[in-house]
Amino acid sequence: MSDTDFFSTETPPFSIVLVNYKTIEITRICLDLLRQHLGGSNIPVWVVDNYSADESTEYLRTQDWINLIERTTPGPEHGHIAHGKALDMALERVETDYLFLLHTDTFIFDKNVFSMMLNKCIKDSKVVAVGCVEQLNRGTTRTLWRFSSRLVKHHVRRLKLSLGLRSREPKPYREVYLKSFCTLWNCRLMKKHGMHFLMDDRVPGYTLQDRMNELGYVVELLSARKIFKYLDHIQAGTVAAAGGYATTHRRTKMYNDILERLNNGAGNVSSSHNK
Repeated sequence: MSDTDFFSTETPPFSIVLVNYKTIEITRICLDLLRQHLGGSNIPVWVVDNYSADESTEYLRTQDWINLIERTTPGPEHGHIAHGKALDMALERVETDYLFLLHTDTFIFDKNVFSMMLNKCIKDSKVVAVGCVEQLNRGTTRTLWRFSSRLVKHHVRRLKLSLGLRSREPKPYREVYLKSFCTLWNCRLMKKHGMHFLMDDRVPGYTLQDRMNELGYVVELLSARKIFKYLDHIQAGTVAAAGGYATTHRRTKMYNDILERLNNGAGNVSSSHNK
């Protein structure tokens, strides 16, 4: 099926969902880009407002082209728990076979990312998800350095523990779980096996990925180099936008820099922070 077919079929092959929490500036940019790419198509876009109760909620109510779910919470929740519950609320309502998860700090600059990822599922019925395990494109040198340093630290900690010395528990040195800033899930298979995104208190999707692997399904991994040809992502941008970091924190500075570039119409800014 060609790219044109994906966006022109009477029955949409996929839906898109993103969760908003007090991030009006980046939510607006994210949705504006989606509307540019999806305008005229019947691709359902779901936005779950996670009880923002601010100007971002008011903004979303004015967007009649999206399917808005306003979530109210009974009390304080950890961020990833609230996010997972919001995703599951959308999952219950989605009627398409496939569902793209996006973050509000993910900016799509080339709509072919949807067909590229969707084709991987369609070509292999055992593929339950497609995505990337890295949240930004660090480049070859930084990626190798990060992997090697984590590998050394992992084995040093294991050695210390084996010798009876005090040490922190060794962390996995290889990323294995998909990051949900842009991930495609076969929700038809998920629902068939009674699965959803928030399975326990882990990051949404982690236990789901383990369970689906146990059932014999596979996850298609994309390199950061490949996926970032189509989009940009501000690492922890939603946290920075909601004031979760100090004003001098490097991620807050990164967020403000990218936001300024986007608001000035600079276009794809991935080169500014993904190298």
